[in-house]
Amino acid sequence: MSMSLRVISFAFLSCLLLLSTAAMAQDPITKSPVPDRDLRNEPLLKSQPLPVPPPPDLKRVGVEGGELTLTLNEAIRRTLENNNDIEVSRDNVRLAESTLRSFEGVYDPLISFTPQFNDVRTPAANTSGDVGLFGPIKQTTLSFTPAITKQFRTGGGQYQFFFNSQRATSNTTFTQLSPFYTASLGASLTQPLLRNRSIDQFRHDIRVQRKVLSQSDADFRLQVITVISQVQQAYWELVFAKRDEQNQLSNVNLAREQLRMIEEQVSVGTSATLDRAQALTQIATAETALLSATQVVTTAENVLKQLILRNKSASEWSNRLKPTDEPSLDPTPINLKDVLDEAFANRPELSRLRVQQDINKIDKQFFKNQTLPRVDLQATVFSYGLAGSRLPTATGSPSASLVGGYGQTLRNLGSVKTGTLSIGATIQFPLHNTTAKANLATSRIQGEQLVATIQSQEQAVEADVRNAVQAVETTQRQVNTARAATKSAEIQLAGEMKRYQAGMSTTFLIFQFEDQLVTARTAELRAEANYNQALANLQRATSTTLSANRVTVDVARP
Repeated sequence: MSMSLRVISFAFLSCLLLLSTAAMAQDPITKSPVPDRDLRNEPLLKSQPLPVPPPPDLKRVGVEGGELTLTLNEAIRRTLENNNDIEVSRDNVRLAESTLRSFEGVYDPLISFTPQFNDVRTPAANTSGDVGLFGPIKQTTLSFTPAITKQFRTGGGQYQFFFNSQRATSNTTFTQLSPFYTASLGASLTQPLLRNRSIDQFRHDIRVQRKVLSQSDADFRLQVITVISQVQQAYWELVFAKRDEQNQLSNVNLAREQLRMIEEQVSVGTSATLDRAQALTQIATAETALLSATQVVTTAENVLKQLILRNKSASEWSNRLKPTDEPSLDPTPINLKDVLDEAFANRPELSRLRVQQDINKIDKQFFKNQTLPRVDLQATVFSYGLAGSRLPTATGSPSASLVGGYGQTLRNLGSVKTGTLSIGATIQFPLHNTTAKANLATSRIQGEQLVATIQSQEQAVEADVRNAVQAVETTQRQVNTARAATKSAEIQLAGEMKRYQAGMSTTFLIFQFEDQLVTARTAELRAEANYNQALANLQRATSTTLSANRVTVDVARP
């Protein structure tokens, strides 16, 4: 029985071996063969000294001008003066101010003049008044009616002062005065008692526009904060790029110095000429990293230039930017509750939504008022004056006070013996008032939506601030660990260099420790830049960017 099992097992293993052989035959593993070169004539292996390669060319295209030194505050100031996005947002505030002034123009007094001349000729009718006329009846009038009309800012009423003046002639036989002059001086008032009394369309539009102006101011603040935050991010990114370029350049110089040391050792026979190839490989690798770092500098410079320069024609596009501020590290812990309170008090997005709630309250007040009946009080009072020249053919004798010219008319007007007083009302009761009720319901629904929107925005602010605080804490720790790693890498390289000089180490290990050091320094530079960028982002999240950078934004005044 055991013999049978061994036979079966052997057959099974044989099948597996055949299957694996077939699979390998179908998908063979290919390896690059090691080149077999004849190195006897290789220049690197000759005993003659090899010159150190020249330093790399770090010229950048389109950057032929001088050097422009910038502090972070100077970069922010230039941005506030030149940035086009901020200019657009500033113009939006001005547009809101202009719109408000145009709405308030409804309360400007309106002076009107209505001069008019009429010449009427009608056929004579066979009536007693037309006896003796053989031609058409002629009547001419020349009138001039100035008036001042003004809307009340409170109460929704309107008043008008008017002065009507007229000169007329007539050839009818029953006319006693021709030409005669009439004048009336008076005032009229229209005052809503229900609808449009507490608020009307004019006051609604003005109040809403004042809130819109506040919103445009909040939008402007948000735009300024956003742009300043972009400047801060770009500035510290450029600081990192410039410092990392120097770090990579130092690595190139270190590799070139190592090649020089190898040449000295080759000349005295303590190193093999083959070590040159390793040094040259290290130099080429370091130069490649340096060129990549230079490209990063160009990109970071252009990002910052795009923010601080007004247009593409600015001469500073050809300048090299030199940031002078150094990254800082503040070990002071951040109080989460305090920064959250700052964010909820300062964030322009929340301010804008709160102002939108105020607009919604104005809408609801107006639409509720429009559901009321219309009851408007109307009153008119005026004095009347009349005088003219007596016709010789007139029958009867007019009163002596009526005979005279235009001056007599004005005297009669001033005597206030004749005039009119009229008081009335306009009353309207809409049967359904569907439009006003629907508008009121819409404004109430919008109010409920705003409550939910504000809650959602508050949650977004909460998450944004918490993430920003954690980023500051994390990057602060990363700076400390990166600095420790750099210090250890420096010690390792220094120790290995002593071992190398004592003949106890190899070029390969030296280059490994050099690579570790440049990597550690890059990580340290990156961590320092990240920390300062995280601080800038925390300022943005709490909307303290303006105060932290001593930037004052003028508030638009309605």
